[in-house]
Order: sequence, then C-alpha cells, then structure tokens
Amino acid sequence: MGAGHAHRLYRHGRSPVHALPPHAKLTAALCFVVVVVSTPREALWAFAAYAALLATVAYAARVPPLFVLKRLLIEIPFVGFALLLPFVAQGERVHVLGLSLSESGLWGAWNVLAKGTLGVAASVLLAATTELRELLLGLQRLRLPPLLVQIASFMIRYGDVITDEMRRMRVARESRGFEARGVRQWGVLAKSAGALFIRSYERGERVHLAMLSRGYTGSMPVIDEVTASRAQWSYALTLPVTALVVCLLGWTL
Repeated sequence: MGAGHAHRLYRHGRSPVHALPPHAKLTAALCFVVVVVSTPREALWAFAAYAALLATVAYAARVPPLFVLKRLLIEIPFVGFALLLPFVAQGERVHVLGLSLSESGLWGAWNVLAKGTLGVAASVLLAATTELRELLLGLQRLRLPPLLVQIASFMIRYGDVITDEMRRMRVARESRGFEARGVRQWGVLAKSAGALFIRSYERGERVHLAMLSRGYTGSMPVIDEVTASRAQWSYALTLPVTALVVCLLGWTL
C-alpha cells in the first residue's frame, strides 16, 4: 500500500482508540452515523446522549475539545443552509423574536444541524485517531473494491505533488509581475489551470508506465495484514451499540 502520509486531521497519540484496527473503527463510525440519521428529530435528549458518547470517545482518545471544534468549521456551508430553512419552508408559521418562521423549517434546520454535526464529529475523531495509510488498509480489509482503494491511495500520495506544482506556478507568475486583480486576469489563470491538468495527466501516464514495468497487474500488494481480535471488535462496537439503544428508546418513548 506504500508509505503513510501524515495529514492535518490526524493527531498522534497512544490511546486505546488509536490502537484499534482501522476497519473496526471504520465500521463503528459508519454504524454510529447510520443510527444517528435514523433517530427521530423530536427526540432531543437522544442527540444530547450521542454528543456525550462522542465526548467520551474523544476523552478516551485524548483528543482535545478545541481540536475537534476547529475541524467542525468545515460544516459552515451546511449551517448556512439550515439557517435558511425556517424562512423558505412552507407550512404552519410561528413567531420568534418578531420573525415569522416555518415550524417545519425549524424542525428541518434542527435535523440538519444535529445529525450533520454529530456525523462530522464522528468523522473527525476517526481521522484524528487513524492515519491515512491505516484507513486505506481498513477499507481494503472491509472488501471495498480494490480499484477505489487504489484511486484513493494515489490521490493521497500525489495530492501534495500537485499542490506543490500549483505553488511553483504561482511563484512563477508572481515573479513576472502577475497579480490577479480582476476579470482581465482570469484568462491567465485559466491557462495555468489547463497547463496544470496537462502536467498532471502526463505525470500519471509516466507513473502508470513505471508501475507496469515493475510488474503491476491491476492490484497493489498488501504489505501489512490488519486483523482485529474479538475483544477489539467488542471495544470498537461499544459506541454504535450504545447509540442503537438510545435510538430505540427515542422511537419508543
């Protein structure tokens, strides 16, 4: 699978959560998100319980709250969409602070914010405790189509290469006195984007030919075989199983 690449979301540490096999953590995170999405939006206490479960996981993984909060900023566009729902949705209207808001829109906004935030927080904790290389090995262990795993692997490996190429092109433009001040400069930027695409395509062809010359037949060799014991599965599935109990109570109470 190749050497691992550290990413900004990962937080190096030695905790019981870090030590879990990646495919067990992936399964636990996916099941947790499915349970959260399946919870009725009217069960407000259930979402508070989910947040407490994630806080417990963060504490066990020694991930600071500020670390998680900063990464949650990625959902700001969804927050903006949710805030618009009470104003544009149809149905019975209620008055809040002098504003006429849709009751169904308020519930919809709450549904998006609560479930979206919990899902993103679970993803952040997964990324904070699992290296990218381990995630790829976990996906392979879960029998994800090998082609998709390889595409993700190369995307991660050569993402930094493409970013560095963009930086060098920007420095070259600025060294020649170019400044993107308005619409007139868009043509230069478009040509730069085209040149970057051609360079990336040519690099991909060279890499593919190099792989074929080294015996590549369509699948990458697995260097490390990741396994999980029954105890590790039990520890990892504690989160989604507990969340499932909360979800069932939310539907029955």
